Amino acid sequence: MAKGYIVADIHVHDNGSLEKFIEMVKPIFKEYDAKILVRTPNAEVREGKKTGVVVVIEFESIDKARKFYECDAYQAAKAERDKISDTDLILVEGF
Repeated sequence: MAKGYIVADIHVHDNGSLEKFIEMVKPIFKEYDAKILVRTPNAEVREGKKTGVVVVIEFESIDKARKFYECDAYQAAKAERDKISDTDLILVEGF
């Protein structure tokens, strides 16, 4: 089965408040067997606009990534993140 991934580019306006979001999502990651593959504020931009914090999260399938994103607990955490950042986020299916 192909893996599923969330790829996010988070432009944080209040770094101190980001910790609340991180603490909220940790147990949700565990519940959905999510694996953080990348989390860096130092992406090397070759094309396009400057990035924020780039995050790549792996799930066992695209369906599991969707369920994670759509679950009530993540949506509550997302609401907190939305207060302190602008985010571009996509779900993709791997090979």
